[in-house]
Amino acid sequence: MNRNLWWKIVLILAVLVIFTAAIIPTKNNPEKIPLGLDLKGGTHLVMQVNTDDALRAEVDQAVEAAKSRSVAGGIPAPVVRRLSNNSFLVTPAANRNVAEYERVLNDWFGGFSGKRTGQGIEYTLKTATMNEIEENTVLLSMETINNRVDALGVTEPIIARAGSGGDRIVIQLPGVDDPVRVKEIIRTTAQLQFRIVEGTPSADPQGVTLPSGVTAADVDILPGDKHDELGRVNGTQYYAIRKSVPVTGRDLKSANTQKGEIGEPTIGFSFTPDGARKFKALTGSNLKRQLAIVLDNRVQSAPVIQSEIEDRGVITGNFEPQEAADLAMILRSGSLPASLTTLEERTVGPSLGRDSIRKGVTAAVIGFILMLLAVVVYYRGAGVNAIVALLLNLVILLGMMAYFRATLTLPGIAGIILTLGMAIDSNVLVFERIREELRAGKTIRGAIESGFTLAFGTIIDTHLTTMIAALFLFQFGTGPIKGFAVTLLIGLAASVFTAFFVSRVIFELIYLRTNRPVASISI
Repeated sequence: MNRNLWWKIVLILAVLVIFTAAIIPTKNNPEKIPLGLDLKGGTHLVMQVNTDDALRAEVDQAVEAAKSRSVAGGIPAPVVRRLSNNSFLVTPAANRNVAEYERVLNDWFGGFSGKRTGQGIEYTLKTATMNEIEENTVLLSMETINNRVDALGVTEPIIARAGSGGDRIVIQLPGVDDPVRVKEIIRTTAQLQFRIVEGTPSADPQGVTLPSGVTAADVDILPGDKHDELGRVNGTQYYAIRKSVPVTGRDLKSANTQKGEIGEPTIGFSFTPDGARKFKALTGSNLKRQLAIVLDNRVQSAPVIQSEIEDRGVITGNFEPQEAADLAMILRSGSLPASLTTLEERTVGPSLGRDSIRKGVTAAVIGFILMLLAVVVYYRGAGVNAIVALLLNLVILLGMMAYFRATLTLPGIAGIILTLGMAIDSNVLVFERIREELRAGKTIRGAIESGFTLAFGTIIDTHLTTMIAALFLFQFGTGPIKGFAVTLLIGLAASVFTAFFVSRVIFELIYLRTNRPVASISI
């Protein structure tokens, strides 16, 4: 046996050992190939991002900026109020004209288009700016959801956009232990805001009194818990909260659970450097006033600002320990930039997953056995060659999935079956080419060499076109479609290796290892 054939055999054995080791379960890792939602069970959600929330937040920040920039530009702060989710109105201060504010503000609000009205300057978000905000909102929502799911320890989740655009997100959570809690954590917007209270709270939302100079258009009426002298919740009261939002949860650096004065669960938080600067300005300019800590449009607490506060604070409320821990985790992972609406929700039980595995594997095994029988009956000894190459193809495919932690889904099993079919088809093309060369009068050695050489171009062409289709499925598909594409891509790459390298080495080992002429070939 020549040295060239030896290194080929060693390479094949090395590949076999490497990929077989990858799929053998161990005590520390019994599930080498993660199972998808349809095989393991879990939760499937389709959620819509309400991008109007992000537009409204952008306008609210612009409202605050209009006041601060005017003062910085040497003119009195104007009266500013939001008109809609994408526009706000700047009314000049007494004895000041519109041109002064245009000079200071127009360059600052490049993402807005401004026009004069009878009351002042109306700024409206430009279409390009709105599209950018909506796109960023969806991407940030996906990132935030992913952070929350990772913090919960859900293995191999799928969080992807539905299609190539739009505002819908597909979330698949295989094997979740507490689906209700996980869904609630994902849906929680956790939009934390620090806003100034105007007037006196009331048990009646219509009975909230406002101080002089403050109108109903300047505030939001939000509910909050009412506590008795012992700190127990004994009802609901309503607060008039200034619409401007100078500090939000985006300014937080960290959040953790801690104990309150009487041992109750509370949430301590700290700010980023920029958030600390804004919080210091907010508290320093509103001493002896109530500061509302608003979470998802509900007032958690409204302490009186006794002194200037810079970088940390505490959220109190009627929290259960688990609720406080979940909320702290949500705040750490970041608040959603917009609320989510659940469009579709379904739970797949593990029994259905086991049934899918059993039926899928049964179908694969039956099809595999029938294919092997057909190949052996039709091609005899060469058919055994194809079976050996096919088994190595399957080992490589599963081993690659294990190494890359690719999730196996039911469509993925279909992809494996399709891959094996294409792999055997590659061998069929080679064998038929060898037969043609033998009928043309070539020697067995020459027929084998020509068969592999002439079939190479056809097989590469068919594999490349299928790989291109699989790449598009992977790029634009979600969940199970990606699982199908992954197994197909890996299997096709393995098929080229086994059909040309492994199968040829087997022929060389049996027929071409010596220079003596070969009398016959089993094909």
